[in-house]
Amino acid sequence: MTISLLVADDHQVVRLGLRNVLEGSGIKVAAEATCGTEVLEKLAASKPTIVLLDVRMSGGDGLHVLGRIKLDYPELPVVLFSTYDNPTYVARAVALGASGYVLKNDSRDRLIDAIQTAARGESAWTREELRRVTGALATPRVVSDVEVPLTQRESEVLRQLANGLTNKEIALALGISYETVKEHVQHILRKIGVSDRTQAAVWAVRKGLV
Repeated sequence: MTISLLVADDHQVVRLGLRNVLEGSGIKVAAEATCGTEVLEKLAASKPTIVLLDVRMSGGDGLHVLGRIKLDYPELPVVLFSTYDNPTYVARAVALGASGYVLKNDSRDRLIDAIQTAARGESAWTREELRRVTGALATPRVVSDVEVPLTQRESEVLRQLANGLTNKEIALALGISYETVKEHVQHILRKIGVSDRTQAAVWAVRKGLV
């Protein structure tokens, strides 16, 4: 049976390359999208078997789109497709219900296997990916149910952190100094009771902050 795929990536070269890579695999690109809004529009029109979703797209974060897809189509498999081997992205993808995470420099076999596995309704996560984020995902859920008095600036920093930005990138985005960001991150980790940025990102997902 042919697998119907919606590809979401804002680079035309990547989308064309995927069509070539998937030729003869039994996976057909049924629709393409370049941003989050388009993904949701194309989903309703094309009704694909599975979605291959870029993590960073112009005009929107793929992980936010993943959250929207899972609200509207909870049973639809979504595999994240990214240049970035970022544990924060991986942890958020797992927490939001993605079926797998494939890097753009992975082999053709790895990509096809992940799509086919997810399309069968199975998990396409590798042991290594899950091992890397086990600590973050095992953070006691009770923590996410407790109201934590974050300041407005701390909440802004946490959102940026959960989006995978470094301290330097957060400083640029918010127009504050690198040292100030470092201080905010330390306060956030202490307040929410976690030990690293990846755990903080999962906490933010569970609180609905990102």
